[in-house]
Amino acid sequence: MMNPKVEKLVNEQINKELYSAYLYQAIAAYFVAQNLPGMAHWMNAQVQEEVIHAFKFYNHILDRGGRVVLEAIEKPPVEWESPLAAFEASLKHERFISDSIYKIYDAVVETKDHATRPLLDWFVNEQIEEEDNATANVEKTKLVQGNGQGLLMLDKEMGVRVIPAPILLSILPAAN
Repeated sequence: MMNPKVEKLVNEQINKELYSAYLYQAIAAYFVAQNLPGMAHWMNAQVQEEVIHAFKFYNHILDRGGRVVLEAIEKPPVEWESPLAAFEASLKHERFISDSIYKIYDAVVETKDHATRPLLDWFVNEQIEEEDNATANVEKTKLVQGNGQGLLMLDKEMGVRVIPAPILLSILPAAN
């Protein structure tokens, strides 16, 4: 059985991960409107990852005999002043997610919820990658700021990101 404090925080994290997907889908739509399909593609891949993250937390609660409580997902912004601003918003959000995971980790240590620790170890490492990718997007976009040809080259580069295969069936809990 999960510690109630940890269960509450993990439920909140499910909402944050689903909001991440929602935010990145909004950024993808912004990129489509800016005629930057490669950047939209990159964000669509990110959307899939965030949904997978939400289900990792979701399944952990269920596997531990807890209760999943889904809350409303906040509406994300829909406009940014530039592609750089959109990527900066993504980086800021990934740092927020990292801090949120660290707070859960602190609660896991405090409550000695050892069974949740391996899941959070995975997420701590995942957030290193997420922040690194988001930082790279910001830095690359800064390099081409004001250079239309450079922006189009970056857009093309981002369009080759491999989108995770739809594995929703494998992340959903099995029917008993």
